[in-house]
Amino acid sequence: MRAIVIEDVGGPEVLQLVDIDRPEGGPGQLVVRVAAAGVNFIDTYHRTGLYPLPVPFTPGLEGAGEVVEADPDSGFAAGDRVAWSGCLGTYAEMVAVPADQAIRLPEGVDPKVAAAAMLQGMTAHYLVNDTFPLGADDRCLIHAGAGGVGLLLIQMAKEKGAEVFTTVSTEEKAELAAGAGADHVIRYTEGDFGDAVEHIGGARPLDVVYDGVGRTTFDRGLELLRPRGMMVLFGQSSGVVPPFDLARLAGNGSLFVTRPTLFTHITTREELERRAGDVLRAIAAGRLDVHIGQTWPLAEARQAQQALTSRGTTGKVLLIP
Repeated sequence: MRAIVIEDVGGPEVLQLVDIDRPEGGPGQLVVRVAAAGVNFIDTYHRTGLYPLPVPFTPGLEGAGEVVEADPDSGFAAGDRVAWSGCLGTYAEMVAVPADQAIRLPEGVDPKVAAAAMLQGMTAHYLVNDTFPLGADDRCLIHAGAGGVGLLLIQMAKEKGAEVFTTVSTEEKAELAAGAGADHVIRYTEGDFGDAVEHIGGARPLDVVYDGVGRTTFDRGLELLRPRGMMVLFGQSSGVVPPFDLARLAGNGSLFVTRPTLFTHITTREELERRAGDVLRAIAAGRLDVHIGQTWPLAEARQAQQALTSRGTTGKVLLIP
């Protein structure tokens, strides 16, 4: 089969399409023909070595497809449609997925949509339900509102009844964020986003900032939080936030800062099934719209990652083997 293999970390050029042996299913595993693989920022962190992995490896943690071989004791069978997140090796035509990480797809959910929703959908789910549980009186700021997490997060926040501020860079992205339900869409390319938030909401109006951007947005976001508000840093697309004096949190009103990850929110099978099930059922019921912005052939994984890191994409980026 064909797969993307990284022999050594580096730039996009290290993503090499090669022929390798197809995976062999072992105890507790499913061999799945990949219909679509999600492209995520964490894949680029693996590629560059920011999050180190032993080399060589095939990147990609998220996807969906059809089971072609299953451990008889796994609860799955050939022909089942499944999705997963957290299974390294998904940039490939086939992948061995631990059965305890696989989620059976509801009827009516396309595998490409499922592949686009697993990592980012469950991320949005834990952010609004667990990290800072949103309520109807809350005001939140969601950075990168037209991105894969952003569009899903806006929809989930509005379902909770929150007032949503969001930042985007272009008119196209502004239209997407507004279409997802954002109350206030701010073009950060046209001025200071913090000034725009305070012009609308008054001084320090926010209960929570959901920040997947990092270096370029973190400091200004802290200044917008009400006393005892929360900064939720869940990504770093613009770079790592430098170390800072924690006394700033006291001086600004006993603020909270947290750096959560999805994988600590799906540590048990029960939690994975609940979180993924909520997301997939919402899609099946038409309550959650998943925007697939770009699809690329597996052979063009380099271009797909470059498109993502350029921050010129909207919604989800997928690889199609």
